[in-house]
Amino acid sequence: MAFTVVYDACVLYPVRLRDLLLRAGYTPQLNLRARTSPTILDELGRALVRNNAMAADRWPPHRAQIEAALPDFVVDGYEPLIDSIELPDPAVPSGRQLAEFSGVIAGHAWRTFWVTMAGFGIAIVVGVLLGFLIGSSRLAYAAFYPLMTAFNALPKAAFVPILVVWFGIGAGPAILTAFLISFFPIMVNIATGLATLEPELEDVLRVLGAKRWDVLMKVGLPRSMPYFYGSLKVAITLAFVGTTVSEMTAANEGIGYLLISAGSAMQMGLAFAGLVVVGAMAMIMYELFSFIEKRTTRWAHRGSNHG
Repeated sequence: MAFTVVYDACVLYPVRLRDLLLRAGYTPQLNLRARTSPTILDELGRALVRNNAMAADRWPPHRAQIEAALPDFVVDGYEPLIDSIELPDPAVPSGRQLAEFSGVIAGHAWRTFWVTMAGFGIAIVVGVLLGFLIGSSRLAYAAFYPLMTAFNALPKAAFVPILVVWFGIGAGPAILTAFLISFFPIMVNIATGLATLEPELEDVLRVLGAKRWDVLMKVGLPRSMPYFYGSLKVAITLAFVGTTVSEMTAANEGIGYLLISAGSAMQMGLAFAGLVVVGAMAMIMYELFSFIEKRTTRWAHRGSNHG
């Protein structure tokens, strides 16, 4: 099946590329219908003459050769159709799309939000538990930390088709993708906070009669709280990424689904509006965790107000 390709002035400007494209136009094996317009050729001629790539008196005969190179190569008479075609302008701010499709965007945004928070909640529980188990034992830290690092290197988007087979189209794959992509920072920071407890401090506490469990619960975990909140701020943004990626391939609602639908319909403003909403939700959650961190771990922030 033949397909039509429009040669613009930018691709016809280099002489070698121009010759190659014209040759491709009359090569039957390529099934190529090459087309251009008088307006494009006018632009090409002005550019060649302006940049001294061709003398002004040489352009008219050269243009005639180009026009005669291929059958039906130059298309004209299309001008009356231009006003009837309305193409999306990617330069138009997405604010208008936000106002025009606010109801649709809000529904998809709520779905993405609660799915993300569900996966993120699971990531917190699993990440804290694994981090505590790995960080509380030097042997476990040495054995399992490299395995977790290798798992984190796997592209989480590759899990989406597998999750679809197991759980079908819907919220399940998105929740699990958000979990898989966000639990690792939480686990690593908790484990690091516990594993890097100073040996001297632990020895002093042991001398004072503290048991290993007391050291972990009363010193290790509080000391890990700044690490924990730092990981939450990173993990929540990753969770939104995981949910959106999953919704783009394995959902019939959500911001990811909206991006695919808007892109297919060439509604670039709506697609950008969806991206703005995802970014806004992630930023709000980031600021929320920053606020909670400052309120609960003031001792870890120098220069903070203690009033």
